[in-house]
Amino acid sequence: MTPLQNDTFLRALLRQPVEYTPIWMMRQAGRYLPEYRATRTQAGGFMDLCKNTDFATEVTIQPLERFDLDAAILFSDILTVPDAMGLGLYFETGEGPKFTRPVQTEADVNALRVPDMSKLRYVFDAVASIRKALNGRVPLIGFSGSPFTLACYMVEGGGSKEFRLIKTMMYSRPDLLHKILSINAQAVTDYLNTQIQHGAQAVQIFDTWGGVLSHAAFQEFSLRYIQQIINGLTREYDGRRVPVIVFTKGGGQWLEQMAECGADALGLDWTTSIAQARQRVGDKVALQGNFDPFALFGTPERIRAEAAQILADYGAGTGHVFNLGHGINQHANPEHAKILIDTVHELSRQYHQ
Repeated sequence: MTPLQNDTFLRALLRQPVEYTPIWMMRQAGRYLPEYRATRTQAGGFMDLCKNTDFATEVTIQPLERFDLDAAILFSDILTVPDAMGLGLYFETGEGPKFTRPVQTEADVNALRVPDMSKLRYVFDAVASIRKALNGRVPLIGFSGSPFTLACYMVEGGGSKEFRLIKTMMYSRPDLLHKILSINAQAVTDYLNTQIQHGAQAVQIFDTWGGVLSHAAFQEFSLRYIQQIINGLTREYDGRRVPVIVFTKGGGQWLEQMAECGADALGLDWTTSIAQARQRVGDKVALQGNFDPFALFGTPERIRAEAAQILADYGAGTGHVFNLGHGINQHANPEHAKILIDTVHELSRQYHQ
């Protein structure tokens, strides 16, 4: 593999010295970019885009052509894993992902199996292709959903606002939910390790819905299985450490417990003070975040001020990867994203003297 020309992102995750605070954005390859929309139209649909190696490579690289980002993230979807389990993933226009065969009965749960990774070959082909196309420019991030987040979609049959079905299962038949989570954890471990083998240089676990759980339920039904995955991950590959990021949206109250799970870094949403988070986790983990994605709808002056505040709140020293507190909104102005990225690079150098 080509040597990395910019490894600032990887060094920051491992709390090694850096010259500036690196930045990437969740959903940086996506609908806010006109070039992405054009490629998606050409592909025919979202999953057509994911399953075509050339298209997936193209849209992963697009934001790097436009912005001075410090990492690329694989273009894919967290629901590829349950799709490979045979649940029948499809996308309703304006309604998001749905499954034709949700997991709602005991028979459904008993039929669930860890998928053969060959069914996800299109993802691994994309990882290898993207890594080659990057040619050492910046590191490539692989990712997966957390076992609980995947289970939410699998049981609800799609997105949800109330999570009634999965919480009903959790409180009435916790044995069934634990079985789903155990299978998901095995599948995600295999999935991320195979991404690493094909060229992913860091991995992120998206625990998008962990924050809907009570304190006790988060420990039992989400964090426990994230830790199980991390314990099974390949942490050294191709002569280099492969950092692991865990991002629980709404998880700010559990940072101390999450810092013990074995991850190298924790992602923060915009509701958590990064200054307080740094005090709470100490030197156990790096922190990633946590600009409110909707602040990109503000004036250029306000965008710069918000970025400056986050950098000042984190303070001097390494261990900070700048990011949004969730994915970039599809209506965001790409020029405002550029202002944010350039501001972080410019203003962060004073904190790394």
